[in-house]
Amino acid sequence: MIPVHGLLLVNKPAGMTSHDVVRQIRRIFHTRKVGHAGTLDPLATGVLPVALGDGTKILQFLLAENKSYRATFKLGITTDTLDAEGQILEERPLPEISGEILEAVLKCYRGDIEQLPPMFSALKKDGVPLYKLAREGKTIDRELRQVTISRLDLIRYDAETVTIEVDCSKGTYIRTLCNDIGEQLGCGAHLTELQRLQSGAFTVEECHTLDNLKQLDNPIESLISLDDALRGFPAIKLNETAASALSYGIPPQSNQTDASNDLIDGQLVRLQIDGKLAAVSRYAPTRIKEKRGDFELIRVFVSH
Repeated sequence: MIPVHGLLLVNKPAGMTSHDVVRQIRRIFHTRKVGHAGTLDPLATGVLPVALGDGTKILQFLLAENKSYRATFKLGITTDTLDAEGQILEERPLPEISGEILEAVLKCYRGDIEQLPPMFSALKKDGVPLYKLAREGKTIDRELRQVTISRLDLIRYDAETVTIEVDCSKGTYIRTLCNDIGEQLGCGAHLTELQRLQSGAFTVEECHTLDNLKQLDNPIESLISLDDALRGFPAIKLNETAASALSYGIPPQSNQTDASNDLIDGQLVRLQIDGKLAAVSRYAPTRIKEKRGDFELIRVFVSH
């Protein structure tokens, strides 16, 4: 079996879990080493980066990327899962809501905010996923977590539904955001549609459907290289001396690369050898403990 390495951008359909997608990709590419970056609920669609082979080694960097979503929520009804797949908890009358009122409420959720993670989530308590406890009718205390909403735009609204677009940091629960907006409006709400428009540098327009992948004669051609998968990180080319040293785990000096002067201390970069990804590293010229180089190696891919 030929080793398969790279990143695949999948447009996840509704009704499937992210792991369902992983299982199908394993069958299509005839490989076992597959993982995904950023779980999408079964109700959700859109960008799901799926890594194959050594691509799984870059998932830690992709998971940290910001996300963009389009979400629609229904006013006046709350559910136990905060979305349309849950059991109805309460129905309340709808107040008169104008665009001005909605804009005033949305303004409260822009910037750094705190969210209470939902019980129906993959977060764990003593090793047990919260959703399993929720299915048993249990509710436990959860800590508030800080997330960042860098963009929150009102797309459309009518008497019962509201559609928004959101740019947010990792770990943001859009279900919770919609629920909180509904509570502030005084009527409650639950998520009915969710599409991930972007994950890091990857957009939904770049994604393949599962049906399309199944029809390809050579699906491997749909894979993105490890280097292109990290396109959001500045690319630093190594000279021959630095390339040789890297194979022994020695990080490069700045003068052994084509690094520009505008790199920021602590910035993640990709080190390249002959145009291919050699390592992900952190620019750290001020380190005291490490005198061998100006870059702190995070993950090395010399074989690529």
